[in-house]
Formats: sequence, structure tokens, C-alpha cells
Amino acid sequence: MIKKLKENQRFEITILLIFMTIFCFSLSIFRYYISETKVFFFLNWNLFLAGIPFLISSFLLIFNIKSKLSLIIAIVVWILFFPNSPYILTDLFHLKIRSSVPIWYDLVVILSYAWTGLFFGFISLLDIEKLLSAYFRRSTINIITVSFLFLTSFGVYLGRFLRWNSWDILNNPFGLFNDIAVRIIYPMEYTKTWGVTILMGIMLNFMYFMMKSMKNIHKPEIDHEIRNSTHF
Repeated sequence: MIKKLKENQRFEITILLIFMTIFCFSLSIFRYYISETKVFFFLNWNLFLAGIPFLISSFLLIFNIKSKLSLIIAIVVWILFFPNSPYILTDLFHLKIRSSVPIWYDLVVILSYAWTGLFFGFISLLDIEKLLSAYFRRSTINIITVSFLFLTSFGVYLGRFLRWNSWDILNNPFGLFNDIAVRIIYPMEYTKTWGVTILMGIMLNFMYFMMKSMKNIHKPEIDHEIRNSTHF
């Protein structure tokens, strides 16, 4: 497994995410120790859900799944769980002054979980882009990515404000479909839905593409150094 992770340039980021997950869990345990309350224990479940897209895309990438049908099914499942990754950002709603723990500590707790969950999602989206590159041009993949992130924002709205979750596509598909359909048919009656979706979609797109651009900041310098080194 380690060999496969290194071959796919996934070893370092996987280790970092594992340690960041442990750090998050340690924060919640320490909070429980000093306050004897389980206020933020739910963040561990949210982070587990946020990691599912990463696990799906990593499996597809590392084991080089070739079957188109398997790939389509996996990506559909990935789309259903992907909103769980940025969803933890909205857990900032739970931040308030409590007598048992300083608010700055709770801020660090929530932000740590939110950052880790978001990074799980963004790395998995990079994986999906890589998988799709075998079938689509770069411009098409960018359009798909932007669409995914706006769709994800709508999913975050459904989860935060209407309390739907990924499992409800099986548990209560008709209720979920009804809530989605009525907002599409009568958009002007649900301005909050589309306000959250559009603004969060724009934010996620900026965050994701800014993260992607970081990969190329020093790339020309590295390539130049490599070329120069070959002259000796």
C-alpha cells in the first residue's frame, strides 16, 4: 500500500491528513477532559463523512480502476458524499461563549475540523479531475469542476438548513426529491436557498482553484533548476 501511495504521489499528503485527523480528535478529547461535555464530539462523525470522498477517489486512483461502469458508479457515490467535506465549515454556527471552555479554544477546534474536512474534499476533487482527464479536455473538466462545487454548495444547504444527509437518498428519496424540486420550480420563493448556494459556490471555487494554483508557483523554478543540473 505504501508503495502504491508513493507511486501515485499520495504518501506525503495521506500522512499529513492522518496526523491532522489525529490532531482534531485529540482536540475534542482534551475538550471533553476539561469540560466533561461532549458538545463537539459530533465533529468526529462529520469528519469521518468528509473523508469518504477521499477514500473513494484514492481507491480509484491507486488501484487504477479501468471499468467505465465502475468509474461512473463510484463518481456518483462520490458526488453524494462530497458535500460532507465543506459542510464542516458551517459548524462555525455552533461557536458561542461557554463557561466551561474559552471561545478561542472552540474556534481552533472547529477550524481544525473544517480545514481537514475541506482538504479531504479538495484532494479527492483533484483525483476525480485526474481520472476524468482520460475522457475529457481540460476546459471541459474545469466546467465540470465548477459545476460540482456549486452542486456541492446546494448539498451543504440541504444538510445545514433542511437537515438532509447523504444516506437520505436511500432512506427518504421522495422527501428529498420534493424539497429539491420545489426550490427549482419556485426559485423566487426560496431566495435563501439560492443565496447560500451561489455565494458558497463562488467561495468554494475560489478556494479550490487558488489551492490548485499553489502547485504551480515554484514549478517553473524547479524545472529550470533540473534543466541546469543536467549540464554538469
